[in-house]
Amino acid sequence: MDLKIFPQSVQIETARKLREAITVGHFKPGERLVEASLCEQLGVSRTSLRETLRVLATERLIVMRPNRGPSVAVITWEEADQIYHVRAILEGEVSALAAKNISGEDVAEMRKALKAFEKAVATQNPLTRLYATGNFYEVIIRCSGNRIIGDLIHGLVARINSLRARTMASPGRARHSVKEMSAIYEAIALRDVRGARAAAVAHVQAAREEAQHIYQQNERAA
Repeated sequence: MDLKIFPQSVQIETARKLREAITVGHFKPGERLVEASLCEQLGVSRTSLRETLRVLATERLIVMRPNRGPSVAVITWEEADQIYHVRAILEGEVSALAAKNISGEDVAEMRKALKAFEKAVATQNPLTRLYATGNFYEVIIRCSGNRIIGDLIHGLVARINSLRARTMASPGRARHSVKEMSAIYEAIALRDVRGARAAAVAHVQAAREEAQHIYQQNERAA
C-alpha cells in the first residue's frame, strides 16, 4: 500500500492516509505504530506525524499508552454492539428527517453515490466502497438538517470503519448492502418517512449481525 504524501495540507493528508490504512486493515487492531517507520512510509516529519496521532487518538482509532507508544485501537464485541445499537437509532432518525426535506437535486446526488457503491462492489474495491457509502450518508445527513446527529454518526462510524471494511469483505455481504442501501434510497426519494427509518435501521442491524459473526469466528480461531 502506497502511503506517500503528495503536496497538499500535510496535516490533513497525513491523517487521511493513516486513517485509510487503519480502515482497510493495512495496520491491524492492536498493532503498534512505530514512529520512525511511519515517518518513512508517509514521507512526513515526526512533528507532523505526532500531531496526526493525536487527532486519531481523539477519534479513538488509536490508543496512546505510556512507555509503549501508539497502537491501533481494539474494539471489543460489547463496544461494537453498543455502537451498532446507537447507529441504528441515529441513522434511522436522519433518514426519516431526510425523507421530509429532500429535494430533487439531493435525490440525484444520492443516486450517484449509490451507483458508485454498486460499481465498487462489482469491482471489489474496498476503499471506494467506503468512500461511496460516506457520500451516500453525507447527503442524508445534510438533508436531515441536523448536523449534531451527523457529527455523532461520523464519530461512531470512524471507530468501526475497519470493522465495516471487514464485514463488506464477507462473501455476499456487500451485495446485500446494495439492496439495503437501495431500499433506503427509494424510501427517501418517495418521501416515505416511516419506510426510510425502517430501511436505515434494517441496514444497520444486518451489518451488526455480520460483525457479530466475524467476532465469533475470531473467538473460535483463537
